[in-house]
Amino acid sequence: MISKEVVALRLRRQHLINKSELKQYDKLYKDLQPGLNVYWKGFGDPPSLTFRANFNDIEYNRKRQRDRTLRKGRFNGGNLGWVLNEDFELFACLYQKPMKSYSGNVEVLLDLIRTEGPMNIHQMKEFTGMLTKEITPALHNLQKAFLIYEDQYDGEWDRAWYKIEEIFPELNLEKYTKEQALEVLINRFVYRNVSITKTDLKSYFKVPAKLYSNVLDKMVNNGVLVKLNDSYLLKEDVYNLENIDEDINRFVLALHRNDFLVRSKEDELKLKYKHEKHDILQYLLIDGIIKGAVYGKFRYGPNEIKDVRVDSDVDLQGRKEEILNAILNENKDSEILMFNGEKL
Repeated sequence: MISKEVVALRLRRQHLINKSELKQYDKLYKDLQPGLNVYWKGFGDPPSLTFRANFNDIEYNRKRQRDRTLRKGRFNGGNLGWVLNEDFELFACLYQKPMKSYSGNVEVLLDLIRTEGPMNIHQMKEFTGMLTKEITPALHNLQKAFLIYEDQYDGEWDRAWYKIEEIFPELNLEKYTKEQALEVLINRFVYRNVSITKTDLKSYFKVPAKLYSNVLDKMVNNGVLVKLNDSYLLKEDVYNLENIDEDINRFVLALHRNDFLVRSKEDELKLKYKHEKHDILQYLLIDGIIKGAVYGKFRYGPNEIKDVRVDSDVDLQGRKEEILNAILNENKDSEILMFNGEKL
C-alpha cells in the first residue's frame, strides 16, 4: 500500500494539485519526457502535460515545436515522442537501434535521402516507384537507428525527412552508454514519482530488464537511491517524507492513456483493469491514486462509454456524481451507460 506521504509529495512534484507556472512547467516537462499528445483525441497536436499547467500548454508546446525547442523521435519502445533539443542526444544514445546492414527498401531510401537531400514521402514515391506501405516501415527503422530525422514542426502531415547529421551536425551517438543515459533519466523519473518499482521502469522506459536492474543496483550502491522492500526512492526523500504533513483534498481526474502517471504504471494498470469486452478509455485518479477505469470504444466523435468501474475500497458516499462529472469533462457529449456494472 502506497503511503499518503508518497502520494502527497508525488502530486506536488507532478503539479497535479498545484498547477505549474511557466518556469516550473519547463522543469516538469524536462523530467516527464518524452512528451506525448492526448491519447486518441490529440492526433497531430503538440504534447500536453494534462492537468499540470495553469496555462494552455498545447499552444505553448506548439510554439516550441515551431522554433525546434522540441524535437520528434522514436524513443520508449520505438514510440513517437517529443524531447527537448538539448536532450535529444541523451535519448538517442539510450534508444538507438543500430542497423547491422542496409538492404532492400531501407538501403534505397537512405541512399536517396543522402544523395538527393530532404524529401517527403510523396517525393520518395516518385523517385522510387515504391508504395507508401513499403516506404513507411523502412523510414521508421531508419528513424529508430537515428540515421534520419522527420522534421515535424507543425500539425501538417506533408513533412520532410533529413539525414540526421543535417539537423544535428554534432550528434554523438556514443557520448553516453545506455546505462549512463538511463541513469540520468531514472533520476528524473524517481524524483517526480517519489517511489518507484522495477515494474514501473519496465512500463515507462521499455528497455531490457538487465539494463534497468544494473542501473538501479549502481544507484543504490552509490547512495543515490534507497531500496525499501520492492520500491526505490531518492536518498534525500527518506527525510523529506518524514517531514510531510499534508492532507490531500478530495478530487477526481480522468487520466488519458498517454498521461505520465498512467505510463509509469502501465503494465500494472492494464493487468488490473483489463476488461473482457471493452477498451480502457481513461483511468480514474481518485484522491491521488488510480482507483478505477472508464470503458467503451474510442470514436472520432463522442466516445462510447459502456461502463465505469471503481475499486471496492473507494467510499462512493456522495462521490458518484463527482466521478461522473470528471469523466464527462474529458468525454464531451458522451453518455455513460453503466457504473460498476449497473445501468444508470
